[in-house]
Order: sequence, then C-alpha cells, then structure tokens
Amino acid sequence: MISVVDVLLPLRKAVKESAWVKAAAGKLGVSPTRIGGVRLVKRSIDARRKPICELLRLEVAVDEVLPPEELPQCAYAPVAGEAKRVVIVGSGPGGLFAALRCLELGLKPVVLERGKDVSSRRFDLAPLMREGRVVEDSNYCFGEGGAGTFSDGKLYTRATKRGPVQEVYEVFVAHGAPKDILVDAHPHIGSNLLPNVVKAMRESILKAGGEVHFSTRVSGLLRSADGKRLCGVVSSDGRVWEGDAVVLATGHSARDVYRLFHEEGLRLERKPFAVGVRIEHPQALIDAAQYHLRPGEARPELLPAARYALATKIAERGVHSFCMCPGGFIVPAATENDEVVVNGMSLSRRNSPFANSGFVVTVEPEDTDAFAAEYGVLSGIAYQKALEVATSQAGGGLQKAPAQRVADFLEGRVSGSLPETSYHPGLSRWDLNALLPQEVAWRMREGLKFFNGKLRGFAGEDALLIGCETRTSSPVRIPRDAESLQHPELEGLFPCGEGAGYAGGIVSAALDGRRCAEAAAGWLG
Repeated sequence: MISVVDVLLPLRKAVKESAWVKAAAGKLGVSPTRIGGVRLVKRSIDARRKPICELLRLEVAVDEVLPPEELPQCAYAPVAGEAKRVVIVGSGPGGLFAALRCLELGLKPVVLERGKDVSSRRFDLAPLMREGRVVEDSNYCFGEGGAGTFSDGKLYTRATKRGPVQEVYEVFVAHGAPKDILVDAHPHIGSNLLPNVVKAMRESILKAGGEVHFSTRVSGLLRSADGKRLCGVVSSDGRVWEGDAVVLATGHSARDVYRLFHEEGLRLERKPFAVGVRIEHPQALIDAAQYHLRPGEARPELLPAARYALATKIAERGVHSFCMCPGGFIVPAATENDEVVVNGMSLSRRNSPFANSGFVVTVEPEDTDAFAAEYGVLSGIAYQKALEVATSQAGGGLQKAPAQRVADFLEGRVSGSLPETSYHPGLSRWDLNALLPQEVAWRMREGLKFFNGKLRGFAGEDALLIGCETRTSSPVRIPRDAESLQHPELEGLFPCGEGAGYAGGIVSAALDGRRCAEAAAGWLG
C-alpha cells in the first residue's frame, strides 16, 4: 500500500530519512519495519512557534517498495516540414513556454527577441553597473529569458486555478533547474542558475526545428488585405516574419509595442498597476523577526533566509510588498538612459546580508488622468515614465538612485546619512515624499507604520527606502476574447503574459504562454 501523509518534525530531524520513516509509521499506525520506502512530496517551514519545524508531505510505501523516482525529461519531436508557423514575439517565460507547447502540439515556433542571448546579455549588464549606462535593448528587462532571468527566479504563484503549475516546474527541472523546486512550498531557482536553464530551453526549441532570433525588435504588423487578420510581423531591420498566428509575449516594459498598437488603431485598455520604492533591511533583522530569534542570535544553519509578504488597504488603495528577495540585491532595471528604475534579485543560495522587497501602492487608471489628454489610453505609461525620469534627476544621473531612511521618510526630512546597501550604482540622499506622487507617498507612510506592527523593525532605524519601483506590472492591457484568446479586432493575434496584462510573474506568464499556444493550435486546426 502506498499512502501520502503529513508529518511535522523539528529542523534537525527533518533532514533525516530515518526520522521520516518513524514519523510516517506513527501516523499510519504501523511498525517502522513495515515501511518499504519514503519520498518527499512537499515541504514548508512552520516558524509560528518554537521549536521551528518543517511540515513534510511524504509518499510512504507499506509492505512494498516505492517505485523509482522519475525526474522530468525534455524530449520534443521534430516539427514536420509542413507544420504551421507561430511567430512568438518575446522570449520571456510566456514566449518560451508558448514555444515549447507549440512543439508538443506539432506547430513550428519562430521566436523573435529584441534583446540578446542570455550569455551576451550578461556582458551588457557590466556598463549598466560600472558606468550607469543602459544598453537599451539588452538589460535587466530585455533579452533572452525576459525580466525574470536576473530577478531571483521566484516560482511561487497563486495561479493554481489557471493551469498545471506542477508541469511548469517539471519543464524547468527537465532543463536543469534544481529538483528541489518540485517539493518546496516557495520555490525559486536563483539568478545564477536561471541563465543555463533558459539556454537549455532554447536548445530544445532549436533541436526540434523551431527558430530563435535575437536582436530582432518588432516594429510593424503584417496584416491581410482587409486588415482583419495578422499574418506576421516586421522587424526594425526591415525583415518580414510571416506566420499563421502570432503570440505577443513582449513583457511589461516594451512600451514601443503599446505605441505601435495605438498607432495601428487597435483597442487597448488602461488597467491598475503599482508604484513605490524598494525597501531594504539587514537580512538578520528579517530573520530575527520571522524566526523569533533572541537579540544577537544567529539564524540556525538549517533555515533559509527569511521572507515576508505584507499587504493592506489604505483609503481604497492596496499597499503591499512585492517581489521580496531574501538574501538579495537591488539592481538598476531601467530600459532607457534618462530614467532610474529599481528591482530586486537573489542568487540561488540567497546569502547576501541584505533583504529587499518592492513596497508599492496601487495606482488606478483615474490616477493617471493628468496625462490622458496627451497620451490617451497610454496615460499610465506616461505616468510611469515621468516618475522614472524624475527619479533619475533626483539621483543625479548614472543610475544613482535617491534614497532615504524610513524614519526620515516618516518625518519628511532628508537623511543625514544612509546605511550600507546592495545597490551597486550608488545612492543620493533625497526626500522621497517630494519625489513620489502624494497619493502614493502618504499611503506609504501609513503602510510603514501598520506593517511595523506586523513585522518587528520593518520601519526601524535600519530600514532604507530606494526609489523608484515602477515596473510591477503593465499599466496597459491588450484585450483578448475570453474563449479564443485572440484580440477582438485582429484575428490571429494572441496577446500573452505580463505585457498583455494577463500574468504577474514567471509561473503565471508560463501558464499563459501555454494557454495561448493551445488556443492558437485550436484555431489553426
């Protein structure tokens, strides 16, 4: 008999298979000698009280042996010569998973990426970090793998009702991601490991007969004679890319794509987004608060760097943490040289002495009305851009970011000094109250006070705010039919992922990429 049981074990016992056997036997009411094997299915940390424990879900064989574990493999049949072509614009998780799903469905994916391959892209981060110079088509947002490649690789999602999350994890493992992501409650891959995973996914696409083209920025649409069907796209170098369908998976920072659609007269919609700052603490402070450590007590070696997730509503607007990076770094995520945008990342070991998170406030479409007369449906992008340019000017250029201690932000004064930071380009002392929109700033102040009661030290002396976090999601949605997933005004166009307004992270974008590929296959017959 094979059963699945949940057991709770102290940390030091939770790493021993002998303890698993004993606990599982007790849960099932059998002698440990009858256990023929145990296998970890899921694990999470319970730090609500001491001693801190791990909750383990175990597959247990009684009076028999567990079958061997089969790790996911990547094997895609070669596409047939007559296979229909699906042009996929963007090679983030939405685009890559759409391409792999196309292969499974017998379609030929042709992936167009404005940025460079992931290895070349890494070199283009050097002038950004050392000189404060943005390579505008190859940076933390643009290039193979999308914005998530160098942003920790967090895979935790609440999107379980929208598709097969476990299958997404299995595709990552098949392409070289650690198998721990199959069992961890809050899985992540790490920015040091993700590039090789992304390269392996590209190799799967190429090996099966798909295509991947870098430094290929889409600048035009190829329509049928009556203008009602999309037959491909045109890149900025004049090349024409014909396709039987087009999956648009460009990510939330491809502002030129929104402008192209606007100029083409295609319907777009304003949507909520969020702006704010990155908040940074010593990781030891977060560990102490989350693991209930005594003053000066180090985090137990068996525990990972602690994380948090905070959210509330203040005057009908959400105030929340976003993309929390335990043991992480704050990085410059601008896509043009006249702006400053900050984001977070972590390596697989999450061993930086700093913790950071986005700390943001919801912006509703009506909050951007001041830009609507000039920019219309793109008013949210204009709102973002104005804040990013102002942030650059406050920082003093070269990707330096304006910053302020939380205590000084609450009092409305420029900080006399700033603590150490993980943000490499450097900081400038600034009153962020004068930089952020006031409807954002006052809610942030109230949120800081509220969250300080939830997480000890969140608004304390060692907390630092770094501006500005503006790319939490797209302020524009590209509409699509709920059933066909096609744009209601352009047949053959499948808006996909974060950039289209239908995802909010790596896993949800990957799921949406799969859905769009399936919708395209169904439409093409």
